[in-house]
Amino acid sequence: MTEKNRYSDTELAEFKVIILSKLAKAQEDYEMYKNSITHGDGNDTQDTSPTFKVLEEGAATLSKEEAGKLAQRQLKFIQHLQAALVRIENKTYGICRDTGRLISKERLRAVPHATLCIDAKKGQA
Repeated sequence: MTEKNRYSDTELAEFKVIILSKLAKAQEDYEMYKNSITHGDGNDTQDTSPTFKVLEEGAATLSKEEAGKLAQRQLKFIQHLQAALVRIENKTYGICRDTGRLISKERLRAVPHATLCIDAKKGQA
């Protein structure tokens, strides 16, 4: 029996559903982080007395920095998921870019944007 060199259209459709689900959640989270940076949610000290502004200014700055880092990380995750969708359309999804073998279904279900099989990933360390 020959080894498969790509996933079937049915299998790719299954992975696409997983990716689209994760993408929707990631975009929701990204918007939340973005709103917390730009005060889009309206829950801040802008409308309270100056005393509270002084007390919360340091915490707000730290919180904005953390939200910025989280937003940046979330955006990168979104880009990886979108690239995985392109690979599905090109029918190259699930192929290890290092070994050329198929990445296990279990790994792709856990990390749908993976481009390396476990062996190749371990080899990077």
